[in-house]
Amino acid sequence: MIEKLYEKYKQYPSVQTDTRQLAAGDIFFALKGPSFNGNRFARQALDAGASYVVVDEDPGFSDPHVIKVEDVLAALQLLAGHHRKQFTIPVIGITGSNGKTTTKELLHVVLSKKYKTYTTRGNLNNHIGIPLTLLGIAPDAEMAIVEMGANHLGEIAGYCEYTAPTHGLITNCGKAHLEGFGSIEGVRKGKGELYDYLRQHHGTAFVMRDYDYLREMSRGLKTFSYGTTDADITGYIKSNEPFINVVFKQADGTELLLETRLVGDYNLPNILAAVAVGNFFSVDNSSIRQAIEEYAPSNSRSQLIEKDGNRIILDAYNANPSSMAAAIKNFAGLPEENKALVLGAMMELGRDSLEEHRQLLAQIQQFAWKQVILVGGDFEKTDHPFHFFKTSQEAKEWLRHHVLPDTTYLIKGSRSTRMETIMEAF
Repeated sequence: MIEKLYEKYKQYPSVQTDTRQLAAGDIFFALKGPSFNGNRFARQALDAGASYVVVDEDPGFSDPHVIKVEDVLAALQLLAGHHRKQFTIPVIGITGSNGKTTTKELLHVVLSKKYKTYTTRGNLNNHIGIPLTLLGIAPDAEMAIVEMGANHLGEIAGYCEYTAPTHGLITNCGKAHLEGFGSIEGVRKGKGELYDYLRQHHGTAFVMRDYDYLREMSRGLKTFSYGTTDADITGYIKSNEPFINVVFKQADGTELLLETRLVGDYNLPNILAAVAVGNFFSVDNSSIRQAIEEYAPSNSRSQLIEKDGNRIILDAYNANPSSMAAAIKNFAGLPEENKALVLGAMMELGRDSLEEHRQLLAQIQQFAWKQVILVGGDFEKTDHPFHFFKTSQEAKEWLRHHVLPDTTYLIKGSRSTRMETIMEAF
């Protein structure tokens, strides 16, 4: 069945799972979940110009362009795996608790200076997004980068089976998705499934040498390392006010300055990872520098926005205890005189959630802020002297009338808190 489906895909090499984004000629996969059933949109997809519709329920009509399979999601993943097998190019798998998407984007701009490189769009890094990423790789590909998110054990291992990475990178293992992984040890085991696959298939890992647990996890692997010392690629922060400027040492011992458009010293490992991968794949240093310096973050990731005399660091794409602590520490160290925090709650922390929020509040209270606003979740169950609102919408309405002049704001929170909404207050 997959071979027959692949013949259709070669004829119409564009796949869609959402009829609202369907273009003429797309193959529509009718996925279903707890609150939706794509099978019900089979007729609508064909009327909108779908070349074929893949279903796993009787659509209620007969059409030669309807392909019935046992399970649509399984068929999508099998098709992606079959497509992956057609390539002998390097495929870099990326996972980790923090920095996956930024690292993926940096790797993409660097490698694209020399190779035709395909990568995950946005953060389509789950059981649906990963096969869509693979099926988006065209025949002219020379390199591919696949971001893999996970919130429970066995997930990365499953992705590797059909992604078949030849190279891999774990950004870090922090306190993220503890509800699913159970503990920091569970996080390391889950993310380490990428290393396990590379070890079994003689792949190469790019390893951050500063993290002793990654050194330990990568034992027995072929590695290419990066870090501040004792690595194949080394570098350090020259300045961080607020854009981070990084110096890395070249092979001849000379140093090269990268003046980035990224905010936060926590981005140093992401930048060094891109430098390391570029060097490994023989991208020249001038091209690496140009790529990184031209890269500007988007989609609420470490964006610096200036508005009516205020500066806002918008880092509202996601949050967990590790990324929150790093962002607050970095923000507190900036030279700005007037600083304010607008923080959304952290999700998927399970039984540790309340304690992690209390620890975050303890960190916040170590510094002097002009204003602190907390939004949602377990912040409501804690004792603190700050402004609290149940939703970002409520916080936005209050802040409209209480924005401080000449102040730098940090806005950060888990995706579900929708902290980017706060921007409307400025």
